[in-house]
Amino acid sequence: MKLKNLFSDKVFYASLFSLAIPIMLQNLVNSLVNVLDTVMIGQLGTTEIAAVALGNQVFFLLNMALFGICSGSGVFTAQFWGKRDIAGIRKNTGLSLALVLCLSGAFTVACLTVPRSIIGLYTKDSSVIDIGAVYLRTVAVSFVPFAISFLFTLSMRGVERVKLSMTTTFIALGINAGLNALLIFGIGPFPRLGVQGAAIATVIARIIEMAILVTVSHARKYAFIGPLRVMFGFDRNYVSKFLVVAMPVLVNEMLWSLGITTQNVIFARTGTNALAALNITSTVSQLVWVVFIGLGNGCAVLIGKRIGEGKQEEARDYAARITAFAPLIAAFVGLTLLPLSAALPLVFKVTPDVFAIMGTLFIMLTASYPFRAFNMSMVIGVCRAGGDTVFSIFYDIAFMWGFSLPLAAIAAFVFHAPAEIIYACLCTEDPLKAILGSWRLRSGKWLHDVTTAIRG
Repeated sequence: MKLKNLFSDKVFYASLFSLAIPIMLQNLVNSLVNVLDTVMIGQLGTTEIAAVALGNQVFFLLNMALFGICSGSGVFTAQFWGKRDIAGIRKNTGLSLALVLCLSGAFTVACLTVPRSIIGLYTKDSSVIDIGAVYLRTVAVSFVPFAISFLFTLSMRGVERVKLSMTTTFIALGINAGLNALLIFGIGPFPRLGVQGAAIATVIARIIEMAILVTVSHARKYAFIGPLRVMFGFDRNYVSKFLVVAMPVLVNEMLWSLGITTQNVIFARTGTNALAALNITSTVSQLVWVVFIGLGNGCAVLIGKRIGEGKQEEARDYAARITAFAPLIAAFVGLTLLPLSAALPLVFKVTPDVFAIMGTLFIMLTASYPFRAFNMSMVIGVCRAGGDTVFSIFYDIAFMWGFSLPLAAIAAFVFHAPAEIIYACLCTEDPLKAILGSWRLRSGKWLHDVTTAIRG
């Protein structure tokens, strides 16, 4: 799309930002609390940062698997919403709820029973394993409440009800931040629990978040929640049709999250300093990345709704706009990372070697942001909204697993390259993916009305 036409559709941007801004704020609060967690734990030392980072890799895998289920479900929710098929939305939510409960339950059992073995997959440092296992066993109790909240939050986006989830996030994560301070450092009558205190704070906050979302959604009679006989009224035929679209998204997210976990394994085996630098860089990056999470998810709802309404040309126009707008904004927003990185020595208690690595990582991350913004807009905002979930698997993970990860592994384990070189290898996937995504966007083959096959 030509730059002079990019901002011509004011209705599109008004609708986009009415959805995207609450999502941005919600994710910003999440990111700020993550930063606060890292800063607080960072006062305990480099080993504690590395231990919690590895413990959170398990939560990250769960998070991405849940996102796969709920994002696949969201394809149907948005298109059903365009058709105002409330029964279809509720049946879709019921099936998704059954899936996320099974998944989060399995993660909970594994982390409660063998946390040391799980942390041991990432590192051989016994101190990191000891601390990480304590954190993981405690935080595992939050997995089921989080899964329910996650589904409700994405379902609200699909029916254009985003304010409740934003407000709930402010409340729950505000509680999390307050309890972190009390339980990590033992302020007043509270015991000093270190990383276990951070885990307990997370458990309490997640339970409160779930309680608010479920209670208020039911009281307000939101479209995605209804009588249990309607929500769980799906049969085997419905499940099979649902999985044709949703399963590729789950596979996509699992392979992508395993790729991110593999990045952490590579950095963990490179050294604790390198892993700490990567964790801090990623945490701070989330502060600006929330803009693109909001844009991608907001546009996905708009595109899916237009497809459901039968307005395919309008859906294609929206796709062209978001994939041009997001990289343009990323070029400016990414620059905010550089002044942020200069202030990090004031808040993190880590060695000068860690800060030296971080400075270079931030520069490379900033350079990759426009490509990442385009790719995220294509995967979340365009391909999935259009039901193009099979192609999304190849698009999102082929260059990660086929190029950047092997390149980084060779650099780390064969040539014993420094962390900066390894990170540069990981960043190579972004421009390669953007080339493939541009081709798919122009082809128009990403657009499908998936509700036609699943209704009934």
